[in-house]
Parts: sequence; structure tokens; C-alpha cells
Amino acid sequence: MRRSFPILMALLITAGCSGGGGSKGAPVAAPDLARWEQQSARVTIIRDDWGVPHVYGKTDPDAVFGMIYAQAEDDFNRIEMNYLDAMGRRAEAEGEAAVWRDLRMKLFIDTVDIKKQFDASPRWLQTLATAWADGLNFYLYMHPETTPKVLRRFEPWMALTFSEGSIGGDIESVSLRELEKFYGGGAKVASTAQVDDPRRAERFAPDNEPTGSNGIAIAPKNTVNGHSLLLINPHTSFFFREEAQMVSEEGLNAYGAATWGQFFIYQGFNDHTGWMHTSSGADVIDEYAESVTKQGDAYVYRYSGADRPVTATQVTVPFTTAAGPSSRTFTVYRTHHGPVVREADGKWISVVLMQEPVKALSQSWLRTKSKNYKEFVATMELHTNSSNNTVYADRDGNIAYFHANHVPKRNTRFDWSKPVDGSDSATTYRGVHSLSESPNVFNPATGWIQNTNNWPYTAAGAASPRQRDYPAYMETSTENPRGVHAIRVLRDRKDFTLQTLRDAAYDSYLPALADLIPLLVKAFDGLSMSDPLRAKLGEPVAALRTWDFRWGAESVPTTLAVFWGEEMWRRSRADAESEDLSVYEYMAKKTTPAVKLESLAAATDTLTANFGSWKTFWGDVNRFQRLTGDIAQPFKDAGASIPVPFASARWGSLASFGARPYPATKKWYGTSGNSFVAVVEFGDSVRAKAVTAGGLNSGPTSKHFNDQATRYAAGDLRDVYFYRSQLVGHTEREYRPGK
Repeated sequence: MRRSFPILMALLITAGCSGGGGSKGAPVAAPDLARWEQQSARVTIIRDDWGVPHVYGKTDPDAVFGMIYAQAEDDFNRIEMNYLDAMGRRAEAEGEAAVWRDLRMKLFIDTVDIKKQFDASPRWLQTLATAWADGLNFYLYMHPETTPKVLRRFEPWMALTFSEGSIGGDIESVSLRELEKFYGGGAKVASTAQVDDPRRAERFAPDNEPTGSNGIAIAPKNTVNGHSLLLINPHTSFFFREEAQMVSEEGLNAYGAATWGQFFIYQGFNDHTGWMHTSSGADVIDEYAESVTKQGDAYVYRYSGADRPVTATQVTVPFTTAAGPSSRTFTVYRTHHGPVVREADGKWISVVLMQEPVKALSQSWLRTKSKNYKEFVATMELHTNSSNNTVYADRDGNIAYFHANHVPKRNTRFDWSKPVDGSDSATTYRGVHSLSESPNVFNPATGWIQNTNNWPYTAAGAASPRQRDYPAYMETSTENPRGVHAIRVLRDRKDFTLQTLRDAAYDSYLPALADLIPLLVKAFDGLSMSDPLRAKLGEPVAALRTWDFRWGAESVPTTLAVFWGEEMWRRSRADAESEDLSVYEYMAKKTTPAVKLESLAAATDTLTANFGSWKTFWGDVNRFQRLTGDIAQPFKDAGASIPVPFASARWGSLASFGARPYPATKKWYGTSGNSFVAVVEFGDSVRAKAVTAGGLNSGPTSKHFNDQATRYAAGDLRDVYFYRSQLVGHTEREYRPGK
């Protein structure tokens, strides 16, 4: 229902800025209501037939206002939870179990300091952030049925607390368990296993699905139409971002995936340039082992031959209980390196990481408006995209790879993969590596670029940077099976189109299993004729012997190989870590023939117990299911689900589907992997196709809750309506915020 607001009203109107029809939320001033109404009049939201919001505003702030309003319509809960995380206020919604998570954030995010930084930020950025807060507050006012958990009013400065759209921010690499040991004082609050966020924690868990994403750029000389191409393929937990478009009369026209609650397109394209971020293996977070002693009631630490005082401050973490609000106050410690987060071998360990929210938010926004390579590079000079690499393409025919964008310069005589001596001044940072000092790639002779969270030293095949030219800390990862696969589908091809790039992104080969399965077959062939395993495993091995190493929904060998591989992984991971080997290398070179065969026997037993036979189609096991809009999804074998043919990135599947069984299920259900997929062609105009996991709206009653699920599982990308003229005949609804 439309509401109108008298612009000159001088009274305060008690209304649900948090939702709640007048009894909930903070009072809303009449000038605020008037401003929101006026800005709404300058915004048009067009929902296409997939529910994608195309937001048109007179100015950039207008587009921000409309875009965040549309986001809130689709999933306000995820927006609020992201900011509760970012500000260290999750325990106010979830209770004492989240105290340690909040404390970790508050060690790095000081809202008093954030507000000061916001006040000193460029005026244009403040204007965008004000429009962002206004859009959210207007949504809450217009939707009293939405009851926030905590945040009943958004303030512009809050945008700085969540300024970079990666699925796992640098702060989240700090161990909650170790933080609790150090600051807990023996009073256990909660198991960290209960508070790790399922949306992000998998990035740092060694036994979970590899996350991070695929990016591919193709130069015009390798394409049929003579235009550059870009694959945008983030591998995140599902429903972590919304597909959207933002357009203004000030030169903004960006389309792609926006992390819930942020007002910029994180992975996407405009009418000139495109960008895809992939999680980087660069070492951008460092730990310092501090030599701390107590002097009186305080602590000092040793640095460059002298004692310095350890800074001690009080941090209060509020939390909710059944009886009402409560809180815990901690004394936390810092050195000039950063906050102390744990203790090891008698030393306090402090952490330093990139903390420049104004620059980070500026970079995140400005790249969406870049019109050419030069302008895009100018945004990279802000050096705040710390945890990600970037694959780039543009309409001028350029393609590029940018390595992690905030890598500190360090003394190479130290092993930066471990805590370094905090007392040694030689460990002091020497600035940040420039673009020219990073293993970047621009228009390689091979005509293609790929990154799959692997190292940059194979990014462009023979035209890649050389590892010996860079310090070890520049990259801690090596090659991975997806990288091997990407090179396989890109090398020596000159026939790329939107469709063939899509086909490459869904190529079904599983290179890791292609390397390992022959070793299993060899182990079987080495059995004596009297060995009882010959009878038990003869038929399964025969199925694997003739397998083409390609996934498929109706493939029995895929099921058998994946179950065997997962069993091998469980048996090998700990030993591989103890010997400083990759799990792949350990499985191939260190496991005995007996272990390989025992793992296959265990896999067939599991399949038979759970599905009645080891001869089970992969699609009968590997399923996509969306039953509720909850962030942590429930799964039920009795619930509706659909088969997914592609497999885990662990085995080199470019189209990634991270699935596993749950306590009450036998089938495997995916929660991460391909979350948004787009292929983009940059010519005189932009052409693109895309698909989003499930659907855009988190409400189970919405037609867009799960309307893309079948397309998602089939890799059936739909046309993107990038130009307003393309929305003709594909418009579900056109409206202004609040109307």
C-alpha cells in the first residue's frame, strides 16, 4: 500500500524504522521520511522474469538506495546477519555461544574508530553510504512485517565495517578456539564448532570442499567473433550473494553478484569491463611471536632491544539470554603489530592484516564504474583487495590477471608462513608490493588467462609469471586439480564463443581421479589369485577400469570413484600434513596398495548399506535441495530434491558442487560450489548468460525461491537482460521503492 509523507511535518513520527507499525524501532524524523520519499521518486526497480532486480536511478546514490532496498526485499535476514558479523554483534541475536566470534571481530573493528574514519572519508563515499542506510531504513519502515534481530536502524558509517565482498574475510582466519583459550580465563563459554559460520568457515577448514572460485578470460584472437570473453564463476556457499544490476545517469551500469548488504557489484561487469575475484594464496596475514613480561600490574614486550608497553583495553561483548540482555567484558592486549590472539611456546601471538576500510570500500565501488583498462588499474592502486586475485577482460580486447592486491613487502630471510620474532625490527613491513612487483599478467601471448585459487605461475600457460622471480610469501598455494583442468580446456583453442566458454566451464573431466584411479586398478591387478578381495572388488574395479573419468548424473563409476576418493582422503590427510605433502601427492605416492583396496572395499560397503547396491547412479546420491530460507539449511531425504551431475572441486571439477551427507540423510546435499555462473562477451554491446543457485528470493513462498534450480543443475545458463530494451517482454514488475 502506498504511503505519503508530509514533507513539512515537524513532529517525530514513531514508526517502525525496524519494522513494527509504530511500536517497534527508533522514532523516525519527518525529514528522514521526506528524504526517503524524494529519493524513491528518482528510482525505478524492474524485476525480470527470474526476479533479478534491475535498478535505475538518476544518480549513483539513487541507484544504491534502490539496489539495497531490492536486496532487503529478497533477503533482509542475510543483510542483517552480515552486519552483525562485521560489527561483532552476532551474540546479541544468537546468545552467548557467539561471544568469541564477536570478540574476534571487535579486536579489529572498533566502531568508534570506524565512525571517525567515515567522517574523514571523501564526500562522494559518504553520500553513497547515506543512500545505502536510507534504503535499508526505508525498507524497514515500509515493511513492518520484517522484524530485525538487532539492527533497528542502519547508520551510514556501518557500510565501512563490511567493505570487501569476499566470503571469508581475513579476520576469520584467526582461530576462535585459540582466542577462547587465551582470553577465556578458564571459563568456557561455548564450543567454537557451534559458532563458526557455515557461510564462511569452510574456507579455513582443511577437510571441507575447496572454495574460492574460477575465473577465465579469453582474448579476441582466440574467439570466433573477435571479442574478449570472461567467465565469472564464484565457488561460495549457496545464496551468499544476489544477482542484480545497478544503473545511473552518472555512468554506472554494473551487473553481477553483490554480497548481501553491500552496495556494489562484487563479481560482475559493466558495458566496458568485467572482473572476477578468486581467493588468493598470497600470504597477506602475518603473526608475530611477542616476548612479553609482566611489570607491576601491566605487561611489556621486547622490540628492537627495548621494552614497550603492551596496550590493554576493555572490550565489552553484549549477548542475549532468555532472561534478557547480558554482556561479558574482556581485557584485550595489543602490540604495535596488532591484537594478541593466542599463545604459543610461551610467546604471545599478535596478528597484522590489512585494515583500510575507506580505501577498500572506495576500490570496491570505483571498479564497477571503470571504462577501460587504465581506469581499472587506477582502482587497483588503492591496494585493498587483500584476499583475492582478479581476472579481467574489457571491450577493447584486453585481458589481465591481477594477483592479491595487498601483499606487504617483507625481509625474505624470515619464514613468513610461521610466526616471526616480534622483537626483531627486521620483521617490520616495508610497504606494499606495487602492481609491477606482483605476478600479474596482461594480454599474454597464449590468449587466455585462468585462476582457480591455484598459483599464478600457470595463469597463462607458457606466458605465465615465473615463480623464481617472486618471494615465497607472494604465493603459498601450488597448482590444483581445477587449474590442471582449466589449462586442459583452454590450451590451443581458437573457437571460443559464449557457448563454448560455457561448455568449458562445465567440462566433465575429473583430473585428480584420472591420476588416482589407475593406481587403484594397478593395486588390484597385483593381488594374488587367491586373495578374497579379488572376488569382492572384481566388478567395481572393472567398472572403474573402463571409466572415462567424466562425471554424469547416470554414471555409476562417478559414484564409486568419489566415494573411494573421499575414503582415501580421510585416511591420508593427517599423515600428508605431518609429512608436509599435499593430500593428492600422499594418496598417489605414499598409500600402499592395501590401503587403496581397503578404501574401495569400504566405499562399496557404504554404498550398499546406504543405497542397496554400490551400483548407484551419481545423480541418485548427489542432490540439490532447498527447503527453507535458513542460512544453515536443513536437509531431508524425503524432501524434494534434484540430481546434480557435476562433482566436487576436490577432484578437479570446474563446475563445483560441494556436497556431503548429513546426520539424518544418506543422500549428499550441496551447500557450496557453483553459486553464480556467468559468461560475458564484450563487443560493441555486451552479451551475457548467467544462472544462480536455486533462486534469488529467500522466501519459500516466492516463485523465485527455487525457480532456477533445474537450470542450475543442468548448467543451462539463461540470457542476461543487460539493456533496458531487452527487458521488454521479460518484465515481471516495475515499481519504485516503497510503492
